Amino acid sequence: MTTFVDRVVLHLQAGDGGHGCVSVHREKFKPLGGPDGGSGGHGGSITLMVDPQQHTLLDFHFRPHVKAANGTGGMGANRDGANAPDLVLKVPDGTVVQSADGEVLADLVGAGTTFEVARGGRGGRGNAALANTRRKVPGFAELGEPGDRLDVVLELKSVADVGLVGFPSAGKSSLISVMSAAKPKIADYPFTTLVPNLGVVQAGEHTFTVADVPGLIPGAATGKGLGLEFLRHIERTSVLVHVLDPAALEIERDPLADLDAIEAELAAYGGLEDRPRMVVLNKIDIPDGRELAEMVRPDLEARGYRVFLVSAVTREGLKEFTYALAQAVTEHRAAAPVAEPTRIVLRPRAVDDKGFTVEQDPDGVYVVRGTQVERWIRQTNFDNDEAIGYLADRLERLGVEAALAKKGAQAGDPVRIGTQEFDWQPTAGDYVAGPRGTDARLEEQSGRTSAAQRLAARKARRAPAPVLVHEDGEDLVE
Repeated sequence: MTTFVDRVVLHLQAGDGGHGCVSVHREKFKPLGGPDGGSGGHGGSITLMVDPQQHTLLDFHFRPHVKAANGTGGMGANRDGANAPDLVLKVPDGTVVQSADGEVLADLVGAGTTFEVARGGRGGRGNAALANTRRKVPGFAELGEPGDRLDVVLELKSVADVGLVGFPSAGKSSLISVMSAAKPKIADYPFTTLVPNLGVVQAGEHTFTVADVPGLIPGAATGKGLGLEFLRHIERTSVLVHVLDPAALEIERDPLADLDAIEAELAAYGGLEDRPRMVVLNKIDIPDGRELAEMVRPDLEARGYRVFLVSAVTREGLKEFTYALAQAVTEHRAAAPVAEPTRIVLRPRAVDDKGFTVEQDPDGVYVVRGTQVERWIRQTNFDNDEAIGYLADRLERLGVEAALAKKGAQAGDPVRIGTQEFDWQPTAGDYVAGPRGTDARLEEQSGRTSAAQRLAARKARRAPAPVLVHEDGEDLVE
């Protein structure tokens, strides 16, 4: 069974906004008491929050589809729909949020850090909120806006102070097991460690964390072994420790060659050149291992490394090594810049910026793009002529019609806004109140029979047939 997951793909769906309500207040002696349709509630958003108690993305591995609740629709008597609660997903410290194409959206570090990854849709306004001096009783309401739907990639980069790197079976898991309370799997065969292990180490008054990365081999930075999959877990470390095995059974291996091979892989991976290094020669409890460790120690120190000879079995040299790590971590923390709170930057829109653009694509369609106009399209009920007329008035006031005319658009040319494509007809004249749900300006453009036409046809059918009288007095029915 999978117990550690550090990369998942989430399929997110924020909640949709509730539709607005079309309602007219009615009571005794007040058959038309004015509009009282309530607005719809907002859909729930999806937010990621760092929780120190989370150490893996395992929960999302089994439940990758996440959906927030929808807002409730508005009702009559000016009752607004309820807003849906936001959905908060707890993630481990060090989680990186990426889009499906690899763009980094957020780097979540620090307990309590939050990021709204999917925003819920706005609720549509009811006809009571849309009433004005010209439309005193609107026969339409706004539709709820759909919530965001997207796929994101969560990638965990462990937040540890010290990273242990080395060849398989170099003794990294044994070392972290005696330094901390971590209980990694330990066995006498390569690639025993299949997932990173984290341990908390106490050295006097200092506390720091140590990450044991699965064994590296030549070519790890290009995908060989397990190195490429887990090298990300040492990107945030303050100190890198090379764990070398002077008692390796392979004849062609020696501590200096192992160090050069691992350094070559770290350089190929990139981004780790500025981290201070230490070297641990492990397994000195083995006679051959102690002898070789004493031989290569001067060469390692000549390269500028601080070298420690330790044994994870007898714990020889472990105390000195632990306090040296604590000192290095403390120095790195003191040299690091002080974390500043996130500053909110306001970027107001320019005075001459209408918030939309008009371009003509190769097919001759005039495409209008803009956050506001596209939201208006999503919230318009195109089965209601009055709603269409209201949308046309809003676009005209915003300057969309003037921009289309400036681009050379003629009446009848195709125009696309968001997902809707229609033939452009410049708005002629102001809105004149009529039966609810209708707009006289659209009668010629609509193929549907108007309410007045249906009423006239019904009266014509109910009228009695005319009677013609002949000269001789006989009735002739036409």
